[in-house]
Amino acid sequence: MGRYLIEAYDRSDRYATERYQGAAGRNWWTCDPTLRLLMRRHLGDGLAWAQPRLERLGALMGGLVAECAEETDRNPPRLEKYDKWGRDVSQVVMPPSFQAARQALMDDNFTAPSFADEARAHGANPSALSAAWTYLLDQADIGMGCALGTGGDMVVSLAEKHAPQDVRERVREIFANGYYSGEAAQMFTERTGGSDLAALEATAEPAGDAWLLTGFKWFASNANGSAFVVLARRPDGAVGPFLVLWERRDGTRNGVRIRRLKDKLGTRSVASAEVEFTGAEAFPLFGSGSGSGLGTMMKLTNASRLGVAMMGLGVARRALVESICYARAREAFGRPLIDQPLMRRKLAELIVEVEAAQALVFDGHVGPRLRIAPALIKLRAARLGVTAASDAIEVHGGNGYIEQWPVARLLRDAQVNPIWEGGDNILCLDVRRAMLKEQAHVAFLDHLRTLATSDLVHARIDDLAKAVAAWAALEPSVGEARLYALAQFMADVYAAALLEDQATWGLDDGRKALVARAYAEAHLVDHGPLRGIDRAGDEPFDELLAGAVTL
Repeated sequence: MGRYLIEAYDRSDRYATERYQGAAGRNWWTCDPTLRLLMRRHLGDGLAWAQPRLERLGALMGGLVAECAEETDRNPPRLEKYDKWGRDVSQVVMPPSFQAARQALMDDNFTAPSFADEARAHGANPSALSAAWTYLLDQADIGMGCALGTGGDMVVSLAEKHAPQDVRERVREIFANGYYSGEAAQMFTERTGGSDLAALEATAEPAGDAWLLTGFKWFASNANGSAFVVLARRPDGAVGPFLVLWERRDGTRNGVRIRRLKDKLGTRSVASAEVEFTGAEAFPLFGSGSGSGLGTMMKLTNASRLGVAMMGLGVARRALVESICYARAREAFGRPLIDQPLMRRKLAELIVEVEAAQALVFDGHVGPRLRIAPALIKLRAARLGVTAASDAIEVHGGNGYIEQWPVARLLRDAQVNPIWEGGDNILCLDVRRAMLKEQAHVAFLDHLRTLATSDLVHARIDDLAKAVAAWAALEPSVGEARLYALAQFMADVYAAALLEDQATWGLDDGRKALVARAYAEAHLVDHGPLRGIDRAGDEPFDELLAGAVTL
């Protein structure tokens, strides 16, 4: 009888559901030592002022925002096409869960101009705090991140430079709460293709100091916004960006019609739609000369690429935390998963890859403005979001494949990041453009040399310089085919150099040196014919884990 009671108790304990708390409900600031390290570095004395605000934000993101994200995913936005009189109103109705999360985020908006002014007054870098805000938000819901942040900086920057005075004032009113207010949308993609601008069919005709825009956009994110940047073809054949507001200057409804909302794989909290323009009042976001404005827009697109890279990182970080939480609670073969050698290998790999991507993304947001960096950062971080989410499902086993567990949504959401703002091939072509037209690799390599500390990484930087020279000598079509390998090499060395630089900060008792060494071993070392099986031991797992997640 006693043995039976012991076995029954063991089985009961095994199914104790309270042991399976994931990331939701935790404070995402206090459980993230890597973010705290970055803020100590980038905020300096301003951290004392920022600390309570970051702690409050961590509770908000891990609590209400994460909870609302799950509800919005189950009950996404809907379109009310017509009013009771049959008039086309094209109204996107957002669910209460979205509205509640959005209001809470706007009440604690680290990207608002007023917050930035207050941060500066207390010696805190507002760019670093803005990056922390989006990093935490993207762990909860990259759809919300898209809904709040789609092109707001692009709209404001271009409108301030090119729009008539009264339109500029209207744009300022719309974005009074900052770029991340959910009022902007980019409408570039048509049925003929997304990146192929030569196939674009939407047209714009001059009408006084405004233009009339007509055309159909196939995939418009954040269709419930108030201000849109729309690509259209001018009478001279050039393609340029135009500003379209939901209302005309006279306050009447503009010629913007939503045909339908997209039934998407993921990111259901952002209302993506097919949008038709029927003589919509529009304002050119380019000068009166022969230029199209595309050059300026492409510079702003790089900022958007960093935003998408942050989304990939957010998904990857959330996937890592969910994996660690589950591996600690789940038992198999008589002990927790986290004590199993192969699981420790997988989690160690995830820790290192997520921290490498974190180093890349935060360097893009608060480091030097390198022309070539946004494409490389997005190339690496957006793809990591997908692979990390897939790994998290594998860690959870069959449970991970069930929508009631959090990691299934992570994978559905993550898959859009390699598409938004250009897929891998488009990013590689941008790397080529930056090297050939601007010699951007020179400043990039110089930056890496200032960061690296080991002989290994310095040697790989030299190898990378040789690889760029060898690539430049290739016949153009061959060179294009090999762009992906070159871009991946660049991203590998970039991340390795950043991690080595972090190891010199002296903020984590030498743990970051372990991460840097593990990353370099995985990405920069030739392990020979035995593929490293004969290598002397792995990095101390417990130390890697303790510095990655505090639960």
